[in-house]
Amino acid sequence: MTTTEDLAFIHRFEPARDAALPPLLLLHGTGGDENDLLPLGQAVAPGAALLSPRGQVLENGMPRFFRRMAEGVFDEDDVRRRAHELADFITAARQQYRLPAPVALGFSNGANIAAALLLLRPEALAGAVLLRAMPPLRQPPEVALGGKPVLMLSGVADPIIPPASSQLLAEQLRAGGATVTQKELPAGHGLTQMDVALSKNWLAGLA
Repeated sequence: MTTTEDLAFIHRFEPARDAALPPLLLLHGTGGDENDLLPLGQAVAPGAALLSPRGQVLENGMPRFFRRMAEGVFDEDDVRRRAHELADFITAARQQYRLPAPVALGFSNGANIAAALLLLRPEALAGAVLLRAMPPLRQPPEVALGGKPVLMLSGVADPIIPPASSQLLAEQLRAGGATVTQKELPAGHGLTQMDVALSKNWLAGLA
């Protein structure tokens, strides 16, 4: 595994041990970094290539992938800018590491930027696992997702993201043509073993 500042994002890359598996793009939550989701990626897709960038926005010293005005209130101009920057990084990383399009595995802020990629730069991803996601854009553009597979896992007791918000994102992605599997778990905002098991089973079905 390598840690590098090459390309536009500080990131870590773990080469595939099983070339039949799609690579995972690991996108951390607020306060995480390029190391944060590596254990999760290894658990849900053993042997897959892992590409894990660090968000470039700092909020009180904590890395994020885009700015927000307040809890649940996003700077949508920054969402758009950062989504395009991340998509360009993915393109460059695919060339450098010789990867097919990755499946995003994002948690919280990372899941939200993954959703923004699907809505703004769908060619960057082969699909996505969105853990505790909400709509990154109030009025997303029309998009052709062509059946891209998306797994959304939300927590019924999540104090940050109400179920209706996750449902709205699922509807936005379905309207764009994504194949969305959505499940509500008996959980809060944090991840559980159920998230790990469901994500692993779903990803296994893509191989």
